Amino acid sequence: MFKLEQFVDYVFNEIPSVYLIVGSTFVFLFMGTLAFFVRAKAAERPINAKRIILPPLFMSTGAFMFLFEEFRVPLAQVIEASLVGLVFSSILIKTTNFEERDGNLYVKKSKVFLMILLTLFIIRLIAKFVLSSSIDVGELAGMFWILAFAMILPWRIGMLVKYTKTSTMN
Repeated sequence: MFKLEQFVDYVFNEIPSVYLIVGSTFVFLFMGTLAFFVRAKAAERPINAKRIILPPLFMSTGAFMFLFEEFRVPLAQVIEASLVGLVFSSILIKTTNFEERDGNLYVKKSKVFLMILLTLFIIRLIAKFVLSSSIDVGELAGMFWILAFAMILPWRIGMLVKYTKTSTMN
């Protein structure tokens, strides 16, 4: 019978960490590219409260990773990752705006978003390779999830506030 905990133990104890780092980097490249195209496509559709709220809700399921010892992060690193996420979040909140077209609200396209995405991408790659020599791969994955969640949750709350203000003005 397949047990998830045995699988996680196998992955983190039997597969060399360099393979995990390289493999997860390719997955990250794919997901980052996919996120960019999804975001670009989403800007073509009207925005609503549901489309703003759902992404952090879906992402929150990733917290289940912390049920496994391999992904648990010390408190100091939780705070560190959260603070970095909040910094990036504030930039996203500031640069995410809405525009009215055809009686609907749309997320205004922004070149700054692309720059932020690329900057995050580069920082994450550098941090991953630098930190992977001193921090366990699973712990590092937990830190990056915390950073991403600490970025997306306040950003989406800020978007919702801006959306509510903009939609009541129209």
